[in-house]
Amino acid sequence: MMKRREFISLLGGGAAVVSSVYWPLVAQAQQPGRVRRIGMLWIIAETDPQAIKNREAFLKQLHQLGWSAGDNVHIDHRSDADDANRQSTYAAELIGLAPDLIVAEGTPGLAAVQLATRTVPIIFVNVTDPVGQGFVESLARPGGNTTGFALFEFSMGTKWLEILRELVPSVKKLGLMFNPTMAPYFGLYVRSIQQGALTLGIEPYSMPVDDESGMERSLFALGQQPHSGLLVLPDAFTVHRRNLIIDQVARYRIPAVYTMRLFPESGGLVSYGVSGSKGGERT
Repeated sequence: MMKRREFISLLGGGAAVVSSVYWPLVAQAQQPGRVRRIGMLWIIAETDPQAIKNREAFLKQLHQLGWSAGDNVHIDHRSDADDANRQSTYAAELIGLAPDLIVAEGTPGLAAVQLATRTVPIIFVNVTDPVGQGFVESLARPGGNTTGFALFEFSMGTKWLEILRELVPSVKKLGLMFNPTMAPYFGLYVRSIQQGALTLGIEPYSMPVDDESGMERSLFALGQQPHSGLLVLPDAFTVHRRNLIIDQVARYRIPAVYTMRLFPESGGLVSYGVSGSKGGERT
């Protein structure tokens, strides 16, 4: 049975542990025999600086557990931040390579992998409400071949609004930016956000974006409205385009709160999210 902290570090992310993770490969790390195989389906583009950091952290921790890529384990990587159909193609490719284990990042990746196999062990990271989305039966007993780590508690919706109001007391309207394909769970955040908005006197409204030109138009329109702010919800599409979002937000002087640390690390104003098992982290 792998220790909780070891596995959180191993995957370089993930917030709430759905269950203790059983990984039979660990016990066999020092045993001679066939090379084990791990399939990795990422949502961040392979060349993204954060993706590079994630892979490096994964390989480092894997090595500490007795596994060396190219020696006793082979790792196959696939990534796509924009196309759910390609996620399905990549999932099928990875399963076709007969992995001993597959790691899926994000909702689109997990959905694709679950469709591809019901027998290969799946560990997911950065998935919003895996129970509410039907990926696992419960937090205590996920069932099937899937277990892993959830991303956010929905009560954070109120916290994001509180931070924005703290930064900009005059804010009255809040645009919620997300990509409908990559964030089918958008509605799961709405209740918490609406509750916080009612208390704070802020009017939230949806800003679905499907492409970069639509994103730029939406941010331009938001920038023309007085007393408005922005909340960028977590999905692969917005993460992949964080530099564009940050540039446009600065151009139109829009106060923005982000849900992931990647954004302020790339020049955004502030984020509030999770940090390992320590709970909320403000950046």
